[in-house]
Amino acid sequence: MAAEKQETSVAQRVERIVPMFTRMKWKIAAAGIVVGLLSGLLVVLYRLGIEHCTRFARWMYAQIRVNPWLIIPWVFAALVVGLLIAWMVGKEPMASGSGIPQTDGVVLAGLKMRWQTILPVRFIGGLLGALFGLSLGREGPSIQIGASGAQFLSHRLRGRRREDVQEHYVVTAGAAAGLSAAFSAPLSGMMFALEGIHRSFSPVILMGATAASLTADVVSKYCFGLRPVLDFGSVEQLPLGEYVWLIPLGLVAGLVGSLMNRSLLGLQSLYGRLPAWCRPLIALAIALPVGIWLPDVLGGGSNLIDMAEHASVGLGMLCILFVAKVLFTSTSFGSGAPGGIFMPILAVGSLAGGICGVVAQRTCGLDRGAVAVFAVCVMTGVLAASVKTPITSILLAVEMSGTLTHMLPVAAVVFIAMLVSDVLHTRPIYDALLDRYMRSQKLDVQSPSAIRNGVLELPLEMGSAADGKRIRDVDWPSGCLVIGLRRGEKEIVPRGDTALRGGDYLIVLFSGEQERTVRRAMHRLCDVDV
Repeated sequence: MAAEKQETSVAQRVERIVPMFTRMKWKIAAAGIVVGLLSGLLVVLYRLGIEHCTRFARWMYAQIRVNPWLIIPWVFAALVVGLLIAWMVGKEPMASGSGIPQTDGVVLAGLKMRWQTILPVRFIGGLLGALFGLSLGREGPSIQIGASGAQFLSHRLRGRRREDVQEHYVVTAGAAAGLSAAFSAPLSGMMFALEGIHRSFSPVILMGATAASLTADVVSKYCFGLRPVLDFGSVEQLPLGEYVWLIPLGLVAGLVGSLMNRSLLGLQSLYGRLPAWCRPLIALAIALPVGIWLPDVLGGGSNLIDMAEHASVGLGMLCILFVAKVLFTSTSFGSGAPGGIFMPILAVGSLAGGICGVVAQRTCGLDRGAVAVFAVCVMTGVLAASVKTPITSILLAVEMSGTLTHMLPVAAVVFIAMLVSDVLHTRPIYDALLDRYMRSQKLDVQSPSAIRNGVLELPLEMGSAADGKRIRDVDWPSGCLVIGLRRGEKEIVPRGDTALRGGDYLIVLFSGEQERTVRRAMHRLCDVDV
């Protein structure tokens, strides 16, 4: 009798917890608006700074080309800047490189992010690298800047209760706002939060990411206008009879995406054999001949995308720019200088597509307007093959072109490229970079989390280990308790004989000491290995 009363009391407490969790999505959505404002503003400032610094780099190398004696002050400035970047990255390693792997680590692996040091290193280091034209993008850093701004707000809003699992949702919303403001592409930012950062679909994540992305996009459009960063303009439709070209385009995109990953990781490994203080110096030294003889390769590469789309240079020059962009991006990124690879990957993909388009035009009489379609398709496929975020890649192409007309050819190339990438056993670039970062910093993901306890929401995928089983028959990890189950619009207080179905959302209460172990074990039970 006493046991039954105790069980009833536990059930009543659980019933009170579940509606509170449901209401949390609206709290996160409200926080997302504030996050979008702050993160959008930070990213807009960063974006403005990078654009001005990249323009200065092109002007500076043009002056050196005319007046060679300017190399002397350039060498002195590069020496100072290279040592300063190495010192800053040594003090805050989490601000090195792209920023997306580190943000993934915060959300998925429980890494600690110090916005107080990350923000200044990101801004100063990124601007200094752009002043010398390093082939680094602003999109990855923008995602971490947005996440850092979100973490700042989370700390301010909760006061001393900083270690809270809800911070992961706010940080994810900040990452979405960062990409949205960097590209002026809110749908892509929202989807990247689900597909690239949190790796799962949840109403709470979706509400926060959507609110933050849309708000950040308003801030971005207010400052930069209504046109997206990569405005493809009016790209002609590919005739149905030419759809056979999508197969070789997908193969090329998959190969180039795998090549890009191997080049980035290979040069990073090579730099790892050198002392940390000299790595940025080498990248800056390589930038000098590149800036003098191939200034189009400087910076993120949005100019190269426009060049490939319109085939404004010959086939030979497109090939030279393609090789130079791959190598210069790898040497710039491998040095550890603060800067991303999102835009350079897009630039490399568009150059590969432009090459394919020009070759098809010359050899098979393809219409000149198809070159732009080839560039867009291969660009999107390369991004998907490298990052393994197909939906985000497709949405990005749609938002950049401003029409759904090209969605079918783009999607076909993306999934063929993903197949090629998987056949070649190419890991997602940000996963590989996160593993390398954690090994280099000797981080132990098994160490206890500072979160005392929290609530985790996970979707149960069809065909997963727990699908179709009763709750009592599932080998749940120690340190967690399934306190709620949402099936459609219906909320269920689970019992031992409750049968689980694919599509359910599990609400799990866990102890902070077991947080990381619980997360990995729950993903093994609820996810399907593809």
